[in-house]
Amino acid sequence: MRRFDLVVTLVCCALLGYFAWHAFEGPRGFPYRDGLRVEVAELAVKHEALHAERIRLEDKVKLLRPESIDPDLLDELARGTLELAKPTDVVAFTAR
Repeated sequence: MRRFDLVVTLVCCALLGYFAWHAFEGPRGFPYRDGLRVEVAELAVKHEALHAERIRLEDKVKLLRPESIDPDLLDELARGTLELAKPTDVVAFTAR
């Protein structure tokens, strides 16, 4: 009976060591978790930037709605899209 207890104890220690090694060094261990945390932080920053861009674009769309149209913005967008200018406008070209 004593030999059986020793074998069971050794097998349990071996299994514990196996799982502990995989927790620290395995493909889904602590280093992988740390990498995921870094990736989550990067994606959170990207999400905030995209959210700010969306709010900016929504504000611009609000200005184009019929009930609150901004004449200056409409004029700017129309001229940019049609590539037209008034005869009194001064046009400056820049080298790209």
